[in-house]
Amino acid sequence: MPTDTSSFLSPKGNYKNLIAFQKAECIYDITCYFLEHYLPRIGDRTVDQMKQAARSGKQNIAEGNETGTTSMEACIKLVNVAKASLKELQEDYEDYLRNHGNQIWDINSDQCRNARLWCKAHSKPSDYMRVCELRDDITLANIALVLIHQTDYLLRKLLERFKTDFLEHGGIKEQMSSARRNWREEHGMGFLNGKNGRNGSDGRNGNLSVNR
Repeated sequence: MPTDTSSFLSPKGNYKNLIAFQKAECIYDITCYFLEHYLPRIGDRTVDQMKQAARSGKQNIAEGNETGTTSMEACIKLVNVAKASLKELQEDYEDYLRNHGNQIWDINSDQCRNARLWCKAHSKPSDYMRVCELRDDITLANIALVLIHQTDYLLRKLLERFKTDFLEHGGIKEQMSSARRNWREEHGMGFLNGKNGRNGSDGRNGNLSVNR
């Protein structure tokens, strides 16, 4: 069966189907709601920084997945940027909770366990928007933290998969070279690559061997 020489440009799939992206989108929407309702709109740089960090987390997952079609190195870098942005956002939410009575949920508390189970089962922004309308700022900040931790875990798994793909298949240049080599061999052009000699089938000169 002929080799698929276009395989080195195979897409990574629709980024919107990635659970990590879906969770990051929920984090962004929660953050926009949280900032609008619970933080000053004027004169506080934290508002802009939190919104940008939430947006960066979402956008870099999307861009990284798309970039992975042609550059695994760039893909891995962008996903790491997404992780770093969400980590920055995590710190902002934790600062808010500490400044409001140190109300960060203990990981073993019933509240945190219930939130983890609920967040694990829900990845649609609309689900979280309904929650936003029914919960106070402390609860929303803690839910955002749960989501950030879950998304960070998913991004770590995604990076492991990308790195495994890179080790197994190489980067785009290696895949292109391999695809070109296979194509030439399948089309009977292997001898031009020195398969049977550098410039000829006898391996000694540029003339094809002829029986005299």
